Amino acid sequence: MQAVQKKQIIRRTLPERDHGFAVSLMEHLIVPTFVLGADSCVLIWNKACERLTGMQAEEVIGTPDHWRAFYSERRPCLSDLLLARRFNDISALYATGGSYGLSDFGVSAENWCTMPKVGHRLYLAIDAGPIYDESGDLIAVVETLRDITAQKQAQIDLEALATRDGLTGLANRRSFDVKLAEEAKRAMRDRLPLSLLMIDVDFFKLYNDTYGHQKGDECLRTIAQATAATLWRGTDFSARYGGEEFTVIMPNTPLSGAMLIGERLRAAIEDLRIAHSASSIADHVTLSIGGVVALRGEITPERLIAAADAALYRAKRAGRNRAFVGKLDEAAPASAPIAARA
Repeated sequence: MQAVQKKQIIRRTLPERDHGFAVSLMEHLIVPTFVLGADSCVLIWNKACERLTGMQAEEVIGTPDHWRAFYSERRPCLSDLLLARRFNDISALYATGGSYGLSDFGVSAENWCTMPKVGHRLYLAIDAGPIYDESGDLIAVVETLRDITAQKQAQIDLEALATRDGLTGLANRRSFDVKLAEEAKRAMRDRLPLSLLMIDVDFFKLYNDTYGHQKGDECLRTIAQATAATLWRGTDFSARYGGEEFTVIMPNTPLSGAMLIGERLRAAIEDLRIAHSASSIADHVTLSIGGVVALRGEITPERLIAAADAALYRAKRAGRNRAFVGKLDEAAPASAPIAARA
């Protein structure tokens, strides 16, 4: 029955002498290809598609279960959307979706697919093209697939290089600038508090002079890891600002929350007890932290950074190994309580 249905559709689109060749051609293409009938049931599932998905043709021919080859939960494939003319759903369901001649030439998109039979996800470039009969009725859709996982991963890695600090793995200065500008605009629009911490490793030049630059790099990596581990909310953002300076952006965080995080960061590094014999305030590595919370008015990255820098300067002048956090435009930042000063 399935073979008869397949041949009937091909006959309606090709001369009699060519329909068998067309079916054979699709089934043996090196490009992974499958064909859906107007009822969204699979008509053709070629050998290359079997190899790509791990799903055999006999498992899907004559059924609407082709989605099982690509996803763990039921959802439409690109060919289903084309059959149903649900073009507006493409951008919502696919990572990138572009259309060209929607009614005549088909649609294309890219997406991560979980590939349950394969056991790991793949990033696929997908094209779906319609087949019409002599009357102009849509009777089938051909979907072709290309595995471009390697190219996509290379793109992700390249983007990571552009946005991540090579030494610590935290966001870099460029990413910080972009993020702070975005959060400042959001805080003003939504009238929510925005907190910024500036973090400096105390006497880090002396640390490098005493232990060498390799140990210095190791120290910075350790501090970066501890900083990231201390931030529990997914919305908080840590970055390496430059040299031995780090920053933390905390959206929707009031003064009490910023003081708590500042002290938690300071204590986390002190608890590591990284030896620093050249420090004049402790025998281990410590942090000085300055912070600012913007609650109202004009919030700009420049004002936030200047205020956080001023608070950091106060923390250093007060003896280092402490966190000072205040409100934007406030003259005297508050000092977070420190259980044990060096």
